[in-house]
Amino acid sequence: MNFVHTMGFKVFNDNLENISKSKKLIIINTISPNSYGISTKDYFFREALKKSDYLVLDGVYFALSTILMQRKSIKKNQGPDVFSYFINKVNTKKGKVFFLGSTQATLDKINKKLKCEYPDIVMDSYSPPFKAEFNDIDNYVILDKINKFNPDVLFVGMTCPKQEKWVYRNKDKINASYAISIGAVFDWYAGNEKEIASMWWRLNLAWLIRTINRPEILKRFPNIGIFFLHLLFAIIGIKKYKNGEF
Repeated sequence: MNFVHTMGFKVFNDNLENISKSKKLIIINTISPNSYGISTKDYFFREALKKSDYLVLDGVYFALSTILMQRKSIKKNQGPDVFSYFINKVNTKKGKVFFLGSTQATLDKINKKLKCEYPDIVMDSYSPPFKAEFNDIDNYVILDKINKFNPDVLFVGMTCPKQEKWVYRNKDKINASYAISIGAVFDWYAGNEKEIASMWWRLNLAWLIRTINRPEILKRFPNIGIFFLHLLFAIIGIKKYKNGEF
C-alpha cells in the first residue's frame, strides 16, 4: 500500500480500489490545512486522524506539504472522490449505506437523489441532535439505528472534528464494513451548495469560490494559518516539535 508521511500524518497515496478490507471496520478520514490546525489543539482529534486506516485529502492544499518538502504530490482522493467510489461500489453489489448527520431535510434530498442515480442501493439515515457532545442516550439511539441496519458503508457528516472523534470513540461498537467521515459532501450531494465550475478546480481555486459562496469559512483561517506556519517551520528547519509532531 502506498502512503506518504508528512507533517506527522500518514496519508494514503494510491488508487481507491487498492483500499483493502483487512478487518471488521475500516475507518476513512480526510485531512486539510483546517483539520491539521485543529489537531494541534485537540489531542483526541489528532489521535483519531492518525489512527485512521486510510487518511485522504480534503481539498488539495494539504498536499503542499509533500510538494514543498519532498518534491512529490499526494493523489487527489478527496471527499467527493471517496464518496463517488464507494457509492458506486455499493450499488454494484446491491448493498446498503447509512447516512449519519446533517438535517432531516438534507437527508431526504440525499435519499431522493440516491434512488434515482443508484437504484440498487438500500439507504437508511439518521439526523442526530444538534449538540457539541452526545450523551449516553444519544449514542445508544445512534448506534442502535446503524447496527440494526448493518450497512456496508456508514457515511458520517457531522463536521470536523466531531465526526472523526465520534467514529474513533465508537469504532468497536459500529456494525459496518466502512465508516467514512465526509462532512460537507452531504450538502454537496443534496444540492444545498452550488456546484463549482470545473475551471476553478483545474486552477486549484475552488477554495476561493467556496469561500465567496460561504463566507463563514473565513472562521477557519486561524487554523489554516497554523498549518502554513508549521509548514514554513519544517521547510526552513525550525523544529518546534518532538517525535515529528509540532
